[in-house]
Amino acid sequence: MSKTKRSHLKNTLKESLRMALQAIRDNKLRSILTLLGITIGVFSVIGVMTAIQTLESSINSGLNVFGSNTFNVQKYPAIQMGGHTRNKYRNRKNITYRQFEELSRRAKLPLLVSVSDGRGGRSIKYKDKTGKSNLYVVGGDAWTLRLYNTFLGDGRNLTEQDVDFSRRVAVLGMDVVDQLFPFEDPMGKKFTIDGIGYTIVGVSERKGEMFGESQDNYLLIPITTFLNRYASHRTSLDISVEAPSAELYDKTREEVIGLLRVIRKVPPGEENDFEITSNDELIATFGTFTNGVKLFAIAISTIALLVAGIGIMNIMLVSVTERIKEIGIRKAIGAKRRDILFQFLAEAVFLSEIGGIAGVILGILGGNLVSLAFNIPAVIPIDWAIIALVVCSLIGIGFGSYPAWRASKLDPIESLRFE
Repeated sequence: MSKTKRSHLKNTLKESLRMALQAIRDNKLRSILTLLGITIGVFSVIGVMTAIQTLESSINSGLNVFGSNTFNVQKYPAIQMGGHTRNKYRNRKNITYRQFEELSRRAKLPLLVSVSDGRGGRSIKYKDKTGKSNLYVVGGDAWTLRLYNTFLGDGRNLTEQDVDFSRRVAVLGMDVVDQLFPFEDPMGKKFTIDGIGYTIVGVSERKGEMFGESQDNYLLIPITTFLNRYASHRTSLDISVEAPSAELYDKTREEVIGLLRVIRKVPPGEENDFEITSNDELIATFGTFTNGVKLFAIAISTIALLVAGIGIMNIMLVSVTERIKEIGIRKAIGAKRRDILFQFLAEAVFLSEIGGIAGVILGILGGNLVSLAFNIPAVIPIDWAIIALVVCSLIGIGFGSYPAWRASKLDPIESLRFE
């Protein structure tokens, strides 16, 4: 492209932008109402996509409630969509400690098999201090910390002997340490929960928050001690299984499913009366839900953008009518049809982009309210922002083509006579 053509294109773009801003200034209410449709359409998409990507980012980085090559066996699904199947799950037999022991004894492929259960809303006391009443008490074994991606920070872990002899020992989360032992070493200290005394043998590392909730407000006691104290007819345990490698993951899973069907006496041909859950399945389940939300947001945005496009066409037709004499003068002094066509197309695109940019900014700000609510890192969806601005450009071109064509077809002589 020659220097003269580049200069001409630059001047045309500058003039088109000036005209677009002038049209907004001259007809503020009309322009705002027109651009509002584009802003709302873009805002709805960007806002939803930002919120979902924020949650997905946090989930992908922090939802690993199970370790690598690990899956969980439980009575209920980890995520339930709708309540129509609740009775189906409720009527299943509970997963018992005896079933866990039988699985652990008979399974050959797993690297380890662990068991756990938990109760919330407990209160811990140490001397004259009382911790928060929403403490989560976890019953587990020597592998529970590892399988839940938590590491020992001080002291020792639970042992097989602790479980076999139902010892009253505990490993504390850091929230409990902060509440009751801010200025002293907790190791070996005794405390009570619901009137029962325990001895502290270990402290886990701090994990921080997820979705605005602390992951450190818990303590771990032997599963047998837990069942002696908190078991009821509704108690169903969670069994965690770790495969020795990614290559043996599927075979390990199949072996566990087959053994559990035998142990739980599931008749041949009937579906499993337990759930197998892994990280990938949790993320896939969440993705199924978010995909529906994304489609709904896109549908609403499409309608809003179509209405906004009609508004762009309307304002451009009015602009052409108001500037007929100006078009005639430009043609009289040498402007070609393509110059007029390009100027009005560029003006329509600029109008669309102004609404689009406003929608992107508001959408990112609105979507990241999720990050503030759940105290998770904010996300800026660059890909969707670019897509939104490209779509706005296409709307400007699509709905501005007819007004631009109409302006370029005006006869210069008749235009100069127009009053």
